[in-house]
Amino acid sequence: MNNYKIINLKTNKEFFLNEEETTKFFKKNKIQNYNIINLTELKRIKRNKILDTIALVCFFAATFLSIILIIENYY
Repeated sequence: MNNYKIINLKTNKEFFLNEEETTKFFKKNKIQNYNIINLTELKRIKRNKILDTIALVCFFAATFLSIILIIENYY
């Protein structure tokens, strides 16, 4: 179930609605007057960026530790 933030472009009033409420809302109102932001998608994108950063840090840490291990064993 997606959550949406809908902003009225004329009055800057904000509405927080789910999918069902959004479809009902736009049956009564014109889509042209509103800015629609999918909050569920933004949350997913933010979480994926954090996980990508953690994976990258772990990769470089493992590379660094393996280089130290090789240096200690062979030199």
